[in-house]
Amino acid sequence: MRCGFIGLGHIGKYLAGSLVRNGFEVTVFDLDPKAVEGLVAKGAKAAKSIKEVCDASDTVFTCLPSPRAIDSVVAGAGGVIESLAGRTPRGTWVDMSTNDQSETERLGALAESKGVNVLESPVTGGVHKAAHGDITVLVGGKTDVFKAHEKALNAMGNPVLYIGDLGKAAVIKVITNMLAFIHLVAAGEALMLSKRAGLDLGVAFEAIKQSSGNSFVHETESQVILNGSYNINFTMDLALKDLGFAMGFGREFGVPLDLAGHTYQTFIRAKEAYGGDAWSSQVVKLLEDATGTDLRAPGFPAELE
Repeated sequence: MRCGFIGLGHIGKYLAGSLVRNGFEVTVFDLDPKAVEGLVAKGAKAAKSIKEVCDASDTVFTCLPSPRAIDSVVAGAGGVIESLAGRTPRGTWVDMSTNDQSETERLGALAESKGVNVLESPVTGGVHKAAHGDITVLVGGKTDVFKAHEKALNAMGNPVLYIGDLGKAAVIKVITNMLAFIHLVAAGEALMLSKRAGLDLGVAFEAIKQSSGNSFVHETESQVILNGSYNINFTMDLALKDLGFAMGFGREFGVPLDLAGHTYQTFIRAKEAYGGDAWSSQVVKLLEDATGTDLRAPGFPAELE
């Protein structure tokens, strides 16, 4: 399978790198030339356009930051769908972005109408897991298309979970991110209570980790908060995008999302305070600033490995 990869951001560069590392022929494209150079140094081929990626590939993966970017790259003139249309055998587009369910279904229908196979495969678990090829991959689409691409998906992540029809993976991905952001705000409150009560934050971190109150977010993001870097390689804007999707699902499916709604408002305040490009874990800094108390402890990493 000749693979194309478009979108070499925080996550995409590692997903594409895993394909290269596992022996796939990979052609890459990104607006950032340094990102392309990094993959070429590992064995990928560089393309100068979306069409050039598609011409060199049987399957094209995308990992993009927003619905607008996905639509432009995939459905625009010279985009993925137009470039893969009408092939025999059929070309395949696999979107590894986090997108809205309705947009995923709309673009999927457009691709199918042009003779292009479609899968969605958003990932969850953090950039550090993507770097090692063990990030969780959530897949939606036709089962035969999934089976045909299972080897490539397994090269990028573990486990690879088939969720169901196209659009279903988008829903569960948003749900998992919603939980993560709620847990992040809660972890910040727990650490602040510990600090203000006079506890050693290193000891408090370990006690929470070994307790019934533990979470994946505490095990990971609490570490970069305690370091003070906040560097989780995921921005405030991306968090708000995903929480916005969650709130939309709540309205669509008639589910009151009290905790998610409060968390959404907290992230809006954090963006206003620190900017959309700030790391999402800086939402906890709102509490630090409000109390005049920092959450620092020695021995924690600036980035997760």
